[in-house]
Amino acid sequence: MSDLEARLALLAAQGQTIAYGALARELGWRVADLTAALERLMEQDAAAGKPLRAALCEARLTPGLPARGFFDKAAALGFRFGDPVEFVAAQRLLLRS
Repeated sequence: MSDLEARLALLAAQGQTIAYGALARELGWRVADLTAALERLMEQDAAAGKPLRAALCEARLTPGLPARGFFDKAAALGFRFGDPVEFVAAQRLLLRS
């Protein structure tokens, strides 16, 4: 398990979220590298039929929700959702299970 996966697992277990910038700083990564890694995790999660771990991240411009790229990637992976807030809440709930 990578450092990113371990940190996301801990956040899920604690029912917490984290800002992209804070997570990048914790890992010692650039935000661009973090978002690329999160997109790869989304691909893995979708292929395995698991909830999207990237849903645990929050954007600075949309507090409480991931960045627009999360929703674009989720749609590209075949996820269908009407209400982004409900979609993210459902993903986060599944991650806690």
